[in-house]
Amino acid sequence: MATKKKKRHSSGEIATKLARANELATQGKLQSEIARTLGVSVMTLHRWRTALRGPQRTLRGSPEMTEPDRKRDAGDRITELQLENSRLRRLVTDLLLEKLKLEEAAQGQKRPRDEARRASR
Repeated sequence: MATKKKKRHSSGEIATKLARANELATQGKLQSEIARTLGVSVMTLHRWRTALRGPQRTLRGSPEMTEPDRKRDAGDRITELQLENSRLRRLVTDLLLEKLKLEEAAQGQKRPRDEARRASR
């Protein structure tokens, strides 16, 4: 019969190590360096962070939390979309101007050749 593997870290230790990991991340340390400093693997660190985010997502979906978040998120999303829209409009305008310049340059090159051909006839 296989025995269940004993947990290596308590929830308090995990919280402490995650706080330390966040400090190291803000200092610009790589994930591998952070994991080595904490004495865990990169995958364990990732699992801890994912598990920590999990319950927060569940809370957001609860009925009493949904409405205020939905309004706030919708407002943020609208602002985000407006910014993206303005960037895209500028990009399209720049591309259209560039296209017009290229067309004018192509027309300018085409005219002298046509005139030279007519003159030689």
